[in-house]
Amino acid sequence: MSDTPKEQARTGDGTRAVRAGLPEPVKHEPTLPGPVFAAHFHLPGEATGPYLYGRDENPTWTLLERAIGELEAPGRDDVETLVFASGMAAISSVLFSQLRAGDAVVLPSDGYQVLPLVRAQLEAYGVEVRTAPTGGDAQLEVLDGARLLWIESPSNPGLDVCDIRRLVAAAHAQGALVAVDNTLATPLGQRPLELGADFSVASGTKQLTGHGDVLLGYVAGRDAEAMAAVRRWRKIVGAISGPMEAWLAHRSIATLQLRVDRQNATALAVAEALKQRPEVSGLRYPGLPDDPAHKTAAQQMRRYGCVVSFTLPTRARAERFLEALRLVEDATSFGGVRSTAERRRRWGGDAVPEGFIRMSVGAEDPEDLIADVLRALDESAE
Repeated sequence: MSDTPKEQARTGDGTRAVRAGLPEPVKHEPTLPGPVFAAHFHLPGEATGPYLYGRDENPTWTLLERAIGELEAPGRDDVETLVFASGMAAISSVLFSQLRAGDAVVLPSDGYQVLPLVRAQLEAYGVEVRTAPTGGDAQLEVLDGARLLWIESPSNPGLDVCDIRRLVAAAHAQGALVAVDNTLATPLGQRPLELGADFSVASGTKQLTGHGDVLLGYVAGRDAEAMAAVRRWRKIVGAISGPMEAWLAHRSIATLQLRVDRQNATALAVAEALKQRPEVSGLRYPGLPDDPAHKTAAQQMRRYGCVVSFTLPTRARAERFLEALRLVEDATSFGGVRSTAERRRRWGGDAVPEGFIRMSVGAEDPEDLIADVLRALDESAE
């Protein structure tokens, strides 16, 4: 990332998102070049230069990686970003490139429901895995001697928050690396690298791209040696993004600030409406002033995300509620422009009640969405 006057002019989130990663203008060329479909490149003589083979680099990735880097670490030229085929590919690249037999890693016990599968694979490779909840900075209690601390804040799906600065300071004091899953927050909600983390990792499948039509992940990191290991892992495993997916992601980032602001504001309004319903318990949204995580979240987040979680009394009630919704699709994932909701216990990997609902608030008119949710609650009571 350069520090030219043009770069310095990109001060606001919306301006940065619209301009992020664009190449210098060339007469008669498109503002955002189309996807480059190439397995190999012309390469006479010595094998040097930026593009040698399609598994290693691609010009479409380069622009997207530059764009994400500008959002995750604006004004920094010591941060490298790498894109991957999915969020799990990005997560795996950090864990398996930085850990080896005999190391210890600390994972959140309330994190993404695929993490137990990751734990089993790490343990099969001789890595000690410790877990603790996100809330209350409980991971500090099992940090001693760990090689890597993995933070998920806000956590998925429970939306707990930890003090990232505090955990980073404790981990670095004993020589541990820190990775933060930034999927729920997005770079417009939280910048883990500015909070001291070594890696910011995310699924770009979610709100970053926001249309539910792209699988993508990325890793942004400050340490050149550590990122070289992540890059090497990507090359070995071949977990690369297709050029069309990378181009769609870059195109979608231009509207990120518009989508995030609309979805975050509506999520808060939905949470406020749910607070008034007696059948709703365990309501969580970090942006609510009385949410248990709000004080900590407000110290490190600029936006609080588009996901609201809550619990209805029974599995049957939750399923009737989901069926009654008209503007909210019963689907997994989150962050899209169309609202979705699901009963998370159906997957079996989350320690949540049977009636637990994770709702992803989209870009619909707030009054329409709230009316739909309240009507579905009324109808599901029968």
